[in-house]
Amino acid sequence: MIHTTGDFEYQRLVEIKPSAIEAGIEAIQGGCRIVTDTQMAFAGINKRALEKANCRIDCYIAHDGVRKIAEAQGTTRAMAAVDFALQGGVDIFVIGNAPTALFRLAEHIEQTGIAPELVIGVPVGFVGAAESKEAFRKLNVPSITTIGTKGGSNVAAAIMNAIIYMAVGRE
Repeated sequence: MIHTTGDFEYQRLVEIKPSAIEAGIEAIQGGCRIVTDTQMAFAGINKRALEKANCRIDCYIAHDGVRKIAEAQGTTRAMAAVDFALQGGVDIFVIGNAPTALFRLAEHIEQTGIAPELVIGVPVGFVGAAESKEAFRKLNVPSITTIGTKGGSNVAAAIMNAIIYMAVGRE
């Protein structure tokens, strides 16, 4: 993260729950399904390395079905994308932009008891980002979050790539 952002403050801003990294490594080595909240996070994650472990990665933010769900429910596309993704089961969520996606995922976890193997929750910004991460940290879910307003799709992708490289190596 520090290399990606050029910001040494990240060494104080990152909260890694016990066994979160190990859970991510195990999920990847088991051929997991990863879902990102943005195309930018999706683009930044190393697909070639994921192929080594037969992992699948998706981003539904621009999917027509997600757009229709968002319109019908009167929610954001980020929230609808979480709903849509959960229909197929998700092992790892990578959320770097949309606080509403992290809030919605927390809602699903609390209401249905779904249990992702890992959640990377680092949405950036001044509207709901800090609050979404603070709320998510209260859940009993393996997660990596940042404290406060910092984060972003690039940070989310960097975290995911680091775990991928621990799981399958780096070329």
